[in-house]
Amino acid sequence: MFGSGVHYRQGYWSPQAQADVVAQISQAVDTAPFFKPLMPRTGQPWSIWMTNMGSLGWVSDKQGYRYQANHPETNEAWPAIPDILLKAWDELTEYPAPPECCLINYYDQPKAKMGLHQDRDEEDFKAPVLSFSLGDTAVFRMGGDTRKSPTASIKMKSGDALSFGGPARLHFHGIDRILFGSSQLLSEFPKFVQGGRLNLTLRRVSPV
Repeated sequence: MFGSGVHYRQGYWSPQAQADVVAQISQAVDTAPFFKPLMPRTGQPWSIWMTNMGSLGWVSDKQGYRYQANHPETNEAWPAIPDILLKAWDELTEYPAPPECCLINYYDQPKAKMGLHQDRDEEDFKAPVLSFSLGDTAVFRMGGDTRKSPTASIKMKSGDALSFGGPARLHFHGIDRILFGSSQLLSEFPKFVQGGRLNLTLRRVSPV
């Protein structure tokens, strides 16, 4: 559907594996709490919450988009990426170096969304981007290398994985909407009792 370089794995994680990952994210949030990213220049807050795991974390504020080694509010180092995610990276990307960042986006209310954008703040685009959906179903949209390229969408359910690299590495993509209440996974955890969706995005930032 999305062309060369895009690989979609429906139901990659079992229900138990999904619960295990959410439990580890819940622990990570204890040391790297969610924060509201801000739009560069305007300072307008996004509709989602964000945090990171890994040696580097991606942040957005009035100064722009960037990777940094510490949490923007606590100034502490990001927690390590769990082994289950590192194993998934190796299996699904076969890239010769591990990811340095796991960006965690939390869509906690029905109006939360993500406009079409490119992932282009990395130093090297040879490594693919690997994304996982946990919790409520999301309508994921992907286009081409310009904002005016034709787009297509799929419904990413909890446990699904999607990677894009090669000719699709800089394709525009985003989240149209969240189908709130379509999963009970997150509501089983105190930090996410209101439900919603977690999106995990693994990225390699530095050249190999």
